[in-house]
Amino acid sequence: MTSIRKSIPVFGAVALCVLLAACSDEAPKQPKAAAPAAKVAVIEARPERVPVVSDLPGRVAPMVTADVRPRVTGIVLKRVFEQGASVKEGDVLYVIDPEPFQAKVASAKGVLDSAAAAQILAKQRADRQTQLLRGGTASQESADSAIAALAQSNADVERSRADLKIAELDLQYTKIRAPISGTIGRALVTEGAFVSPTSDVMAVIQQIDPIYADFTRPAESLIALKNAVAQGTLKADAAGSAQLKLLSGGGQLYPHDGKLLFTEASVNSATGQVILRGEFPNPDMNLLPGMYVRGRVEQAALDEALAVPEQAVQRDTAGKAQIFVVGNENKVEVRPVDLGWLVDGRWVVMKGLAPGDKVVVEGFQRIAPGARVEPEPWGNVSSSPKQNSDKG
Repeated sequence: MTSIRKSIPVFGAVALCVLLAACSDEAPKQPKAAAPAAKVAVIEARPERVPVVSDLPGRVAPMVTADVRPRVTGIVLKRVFEQGASVKEGDVLYVIDPEPFQAKVASAKGVLDSAAAAQILAKQRADRQTQLLRGGTASQESADSAIAALAQSNADVERSRADLKIAELDLQYTKIRAPISGTIGRALVTEGAFVSPTSDVMAVIQQIDPIYADFTRPAESLIALKNAVAQGTLKADAAGSAQLKLLSGGGQLYPHDGKLLFTEASVNSATGQVILRGEFPNPDMNLLPGMYVRGRVEQAALDEALAVPEQAVQRDTAGKAQIFVVGNENKVEVRPVDLGWLVDGRWVVMKGLAPGDKVVVEGFQRIAPGARVEPEPWGNVSSSPKQNSDKG
């Protein structure tokens, strides 16, 4: 009786398995649905003429700088100029106590008058001795002495006249004037200060319209550019001069274009850099000496170049540049690329890209290497201008 009860659950379990197996044989297997191809935005790489643009760091420098210094020694009575204002050449900036110099002028005038009177007397004596010598009533020695005394008197007059001129100049120099036109900075001395030609600078005047910008560039990059132009790899600018634009430290484009004046003929031995100097108009005084800026220098162009939008360039885990290309059967391929420079928001691709390649610009989060995609033309092909960089 007990063995019969134990066999009943086992029999029921076996029957249930047989029933389920029969049901599974009757139900047809459904094939898994294929995942739809992801849509991506692409552009077709087309050869074009692209300017070679270098993005260089630099500093703003004044065109002319002049230190205001006294030319005489004295006490400063008054400061005339307004600090930070524009001044013109010849404007009075400081006034030094003129009384000592007025006294020197008066003394020099008295000495000159005395010398002039002695000159008149010496001339009369010389004339008289000359007449007496002709009449035979005077000796040759007396006539020579009178003529020498006249020459001495003439020299005394010239010396006194020069001393008077110096005294008058010193009196004029008590008014310290602007040596150049420009913008004057803060006053470096105050009223009551004792100044002399060897003392500290009293103020600084700078001409900042137009203004200079000095940029630094690796010497090797500059030499490579010149060699590429000489070999015909790059085309030099038709006008023969480089185009120069300026960006602020925040990346804002300066509204006025500049011109490249020169490139220094020597290299800094410590940094290996060459200095390039540009000139920019500065009518609104928005550029101030010492400001950090970046310059875009366009000195040549590359024919048959291939460029892709900046966002099309991705980086692998090692930081190397790569792009996604839609190949045969609309499958995604990953290609490592060598980049040149960034111009107007597009990277110039030097190696790894061929004409006609379809480069993925948008939709990276939905794709992987080997995945099938549905490419669509990118609607924003002309990307907004961005900051350029020079690979060299």
